[in-house]
Amino acid sequence: MSSYTPVSCDLQDQLESLATLRQPCKLVYRDEAGEQHEAEDLIVDIYAANKADYLKLQNGTEIRLDRIESLNGDSANGGSAA
Repeated sequence: MSSYTPVSCDLQDQLESLATLRQPCKLVYRDEAGEQHEAEDLIVDIYAANKADYLKLQNGTEIRLDRIESLNGDSANGGSAA
């Protein structure tokens, strides 16, 4: 597993807000193999494990936060996603 890179406070706040308000979100992220995936679901948990931060979707998918490329069409790194 590659080393974890902490995400921006803004992204963390957006994810926590969506989880608290139980609003569905659309995520584009990469898995450990570097393959891109899309998911649209509710965030049910945000947690730390193995020196990294993760979120868990209602469907059971777990995503390491630094692998998120976009949230609801906006780049996770700021700006708009292409």
